[in-house]
Formats: sequence, structure tokens, C-alpha cells
Amino acid sequence: MNRSIVETIIGGLVLLVAVSFGFFAFSSNSGGSSTGYEVVAEFDNASGLVSGTDVEIAGVKVGTVLHQELDKDTYFAVVTLLIDDDIKLPKGTSARILSDSLLGGNFVSLEPGGEDDYIEAGGSIDDTQGSVNLMDLLGRFVFSSADSD
Repeated sequence: MNRSIVETIIGGLVLLVAVSFGFFAFSSNSGGSSTGYEVVAEFDNASGLVSGTDVEIAGVKVGTVLHQELDKDTYFAVVTLLIDDDIKLPKGTSARILSDSLLGGNFVSLEPGGEDDYIEAGGSIDDTQGSVNLMDLLGRFVFSSADSD
């Protein structure tokens, strides 16, 4: 009987820890930068981006990717970014999709423009550069080296 009480207490503690981890994971994912304004950017290649991907200026997170969809007329990826309210993007801002590491993991890097006016909520970033596939570049390098021999 004494053994079953100890097992019940340990089981309860394990359950409490699991619920605590679940609550922490849910609150940290949903509580981030949920307020802000939306900006749209069109990329010729948005591979590696998913909802929740970081948007950075000078290496500092200033927003996230909300969603992306294909423009059926231009075949460009239309990416909606959620920018923090306290960050104002000057018109002329450019957006690039950069690789976080050699193993993958892309993010959107913004380079602020030099104009005095700001991009308003629902506005767009016109100067964009899509993601570069490192495996394609490596393949081109290897095959171009083999052709020159």
C-alpha cells in the first residue's frame, strides 16, 4: 500500500511537470509579437519561409512572417509580414531572404530605406530578393570546376 502512494505521488509530479512545460511552450509561442502592423513583400523564391519565421533588421528581431501565398498571375510568393508597432519602416526599405546557417533555416532581413515617409499598415515592400539555394550554388561550382579541367 505504501508503494502505491509513492507511485501515485511521482505520477502526479510527472503530470504536473508535463502540463507546466506545455503551458510554457504555448504561452511563449503565442505571446510574442502578436501586435503590430502587416506589410506585404513579393519574392521570386520564398523557399524556407514558414509562418513564424523571424523578420530582422541588423540582426534584431522586429517581426514575424504571418503567411505566404502564390500570386497566380505573376507566380511570385506573396509574403505577409507582421512588424512590431514600435518599428516604423521608411519607404524604400528592401527585404531579402537570407540563410540562418548552412543547414537551413531562413529569415527575412530588412534594410531600411532612406526616405522620410513610412510604409503604412497594409503597404508593400517593393525591393525584394528571394532566397538562394545553397545546394544549387554548390552544384554549379562543382560542375563548372569539372568542365574547366
